Amino acid sequence: MAENEDGQERTEQPTEKRLRQAREQGNLPRSRELATVAVFGAGVVTLVTAGPLFGRGAQGWLRSALSPEPALLGAPERLFPHMGLLLLKLLLVVAPLMAACLLAAFVAPMVLGGFNFASKALVPDINRLNPLSGLKRIYGPTSLAELAKSLLRVVLVGTAAGLALAHGMDVLRVMPNQALEDAVRTGLHFAATLLLASGAALLLLAAADVPYQKWNWTRKLKMTRQELREELKESEGNPQVKGRIRQIQFQLSQRRMMEAVPTADVVVVNPTHYAVALKYDGGTMRAPTVVAKGVDEVALRIREVAARHRVALVSAPPLARALYREGQLGKEIPVRLYAAVAQVLSYVYQLRAWRAGTLRAHPELGRVEVDEFPEGDGR
Repeated sequence: MAENEDGQERTEQPTEKRLRQAREQGNLPRSRELATVAVFGAGVVTLVTAGPLFGRGAQGWLRSALSPEPALLGAPERLFPHMGLLLLKLLLVVAPLMAACLLAAFVAPMVLGGFNFASKALVPDINRLNPLSGLKRIYGPTSLAELAKSLLRVVLVGTAAGLALAHGMDVLRVMPNQALEDAVRTGLHFAATLLLASGAALLLLAAADVPYQKWNWTRKLKMTRQELREELKESEGNPQVKGRIRQIQFQLSQRRMMEAVPTADVVVVNPTHYAVALKYDGGTMRAPTVVAKGVDEVALRIREVAARHRVALVSAPPLARALYREGQLGKEIPVRLYAAVAQVLSYVYQLRAWRAGTLRAHPELGRVEVDEFPEGDGR
């Protein structure tokens, strides 16, 4: 079982965050065997399919190289440019082969790990210069796996090449008795067979190496339980920090609620434990709205703020308790409490008129009837 530097076993699968960080650092599953067989196979397939084209190109190049212009013999200063031109023509002949191999070199890694450009991978890593890290790489399990693959590669390729040679030995024996063109054709066919057999052996090795590399990559990214807890804590937030945030949010909501109390029309109380502040504007509201509510100490603060700003305090215990349980801050009161709240607001408006001198008799509130626990409330 893999362990980290603290000796803890890595038993947990890597999370999406850890996989994403690995990709950002350029850490992706890669298979050298897959890249090798892709480049080698692309070259072999290109040679086999475009053999006549390469043959004609090589023939023309040889004719040009072996039949120089007679004027070059008397002008040594032209030999160097002539050699450069010959090299350029040779590059043009082998350009399709080089392009096929180069394309395979880019496509092969994408098959396993996808296309990924990581700028962090270009940053020099000083830890790579550490001799201890180098010794771990040389004598570690990864090096043993690479050694085993190298031995297996020799066995597979050697076996494939040996079988191809054994099967084509009769063909090679008759080549000296053939005409030149037939012998060349036979030799090329045998060489293609040998290359295809070797490519098939490399393909078999790559087929075994790809799943191993994916498994080994995932194994190295596994996490300990402590690392998993730390990551979950970072993603979800530290409980202490979250608690502090909730405390600050509660304080801000309490402050906003107290700032809204002076705008209320009435505060319904019980008379000490509950307090609910209501506001109603007939021109903009369909029903009264709860702007503040609280119990015990919060209720006391609501009453104190209301008293300082001359907001009417109405004692209606059943209504106060029902409003506190069912009303929501910033929302309209429940429909079933319309009648009781309308009775309270009517009393408040009459009280304002009496204080202003437009109403002679002091208003009386009367009994506010409220069913605190209606059917279906679950109590």
